[in-house]
Order: sequence, then C-alpha cells, then structure tokens
Amino acid sequence: MINYIEEKLRELIAIDSPSGYTKAVSDYAMGELEKIGFAPWVTQQGSVLASLGGEGHPLILSAHIDTLGAMVAEVKKNGRLRITPIGGLNANNVETENCRVVTFDGAVYSGCAQLRDPSIHVNGKYSETARTFDEIEVVLDEAVCTGEETAALGVFPGCFVCFEPRLVVTPSGFIKSRFLDDKLSAAILLGYAKHIKEAGLTPRRKVYVCLTVYEEVGHGATAGLPEDAVEILGVDMGCVGEGLKCTERQVSICAKDTRGPSNYEILCELISLAKAGGIDYAVDVYPHYASDCDTAVAAGYDLKHCLIGAGVYASHGYERSHLEGVRNTLELIKAYTL
Repeated sequence: MINYIEEKLRELIAIDSPSGYTKAVSDYAMGELEKIGFAPWVTQQGSVLASLGGEGHPLILSAHIDTLGAMVAEVKKNGRLRITPIGGLNANNVETENCRVVTFDGAVYSGCAQLRDPSIHVNGKYSETARTFDEIEVVLDEAVCTGEETAALGVFPGCFVCFEPRLVVTPSGFIKSRFLDDKLSAAILLGYAKHIKEAGLTPRRKVYVCLTVYEEVGHGATAGLPEDAVEILGVDMGCVGEGLKCTERQVSICAKDTRGPSNYEILCELISLAKAGGIDYAVDVYPHYASDCDTAVAAGYDLKHCLIGAGVYASHGYERSHLEGVRNTLELIKAYTL
C-alpha cells in the first residue's frame, strides 16, 4: 500500500491547486475514489467526500487538497508581475522558484519568482533587501518588456500563480516537495480507502473521507460536512522543529494547536492504540497551526476533534517527510477505525 500511496502522491503533487484553483484536483480525487469502488460526491465549494462504510458514531477523516500559491496583483510597467500570496506563502520561500501563470482563457506561461534587480553583480543591496512580496516579482519566460506586452498574453490581475513542487523520493525513503501539506495526507487517505475495499473490510463505525479545498485560507471544513457526523480526525502535516519531539519518520498526534486543545478522550485513545500497535508516534503542541478540525468546530459543527499526520519538516517551504511517517500514519488510522 505504501507504493500505491507514493504513486497517488506523485499524481496529486503534479496537479496545480492553490486555494481557489482546485477543480482539477477535485476531479482527480473523485475519479480515484470511484476507481477504488466508492461513490464520492462534491460540495458546492469543491470538497470531495465519500462514505467508506460502517454503521454508527460517524467519523470524518479529513485532509485537504488545496495548496499555497499566489495570484497576480499587478502587471508592472516593465511587464513583470507583482503577486499576492494565497494562504501562508512566504516570500523568502519562493525566491528563485519556477512557477506557472494561468490566464483566464486557460493559457499557461512559465516564469520565475525573483528579487527585483536580482543580480549580485549589479545590485549592491542584494543581501540587505527584505524579502517581501513588494520586492519579489514574477519574471515571465516570454519576450515582454512592457505591461502592454504582458497584457497581450492574457495575463492580468487575478490570474493564478502556481509554484513548481520539485518532488523527490530518495533511496533512503525521504520525501521532499512543496505541498506535502497536505497532499501527502490525501494520498494516505486514498491508500486507506483502497485497503478497505481490497481487503473487504468494514469499519467498526461509519467512516467518511473528506478532502477539502480551502483549508489554506481558513474555511475548508466550514460547510458541506455530513450532518450525522459526531467526530472529525484531521489528517494533516505533523510539525517537526525545535522544541517538538516528532520526526519525519513518525506519526504526530497533536495535543493542542494555536486555537486550543484536541478532544482529550480521542487523544488518549490514539496514544493507547499507537503504544499497543507498536506504531512510532510523538505527541506535540503545535505553536503556529490551525486545521480543518478547528474551522469545522468554529463553524458550528458539534464534533469531537483531534489531529494527526506524518511528520513534516520545513512546513510551507520546501518540505520533507519520510515513507515511515506515511506508514505510521496509515497504521494509526487503521487501528482507530478497523
């Protein structure tokens, strides 16, 4: 199943899907769940849901398939683009990154995000310049030198800017890419669904899978959730960093994020299941984090909630996880539901 999850991750990562530009990835998720043998549906927002079977005490397993990205805010007089971030994209993390600009008529132009006047041989203030979205611009790979020439390509404010993910899986099992948050978890849930179908299993309770499309801008799970659900288990990136215990090889169990604590009963049960199953895990408090679990509860859904995920290093940048973290996350989901 790990090979299948890696395959689905590669396919998901290859689909540009910053929040607001997600129809292609929603269509992909619908198609994959149908191929496995389920009957998914899509919400007005574009989130994809499917019932995986079981009876009673309905649980939502939630991940998100939207990513960080940007949008054209201004076509400059020199033909270059000032961009505005979508979600928590950081200007430091996109400098020198290749990207694609999608026009309203569907044309796609390649480009690169660069500091204004980026040559060290020319710009004596290169090192001291703050990296902000006022200083970073997209340079199109087209022969354009004026705003009129860029506009003639169909590039205007409001066009989406999608950054190159650069996915690599190393022989040692490390996974490096942009947007592992949260396409890695979405691939894990597809693997979980495939495991249920192929093994002919029925969950101990009713289980929904939910793949949301506006998580990165804060309202992914605010609408369209199954009304009979009583619990949501978010499957998102586990935090790795100074002051935290989790590594990329583990499944992280979130005791508390920025908005508050997870449900204590679910937290204790997940820890107990991980211990009993020999699953490599860590419990951490996330200092700067919110998830679909938080937005669902804030939107008024009466749900117990908790959050898990494979450890991810360098979040919102060029991220890194590991296939063992994938395995441990999948095994904890299975232990909790099957």
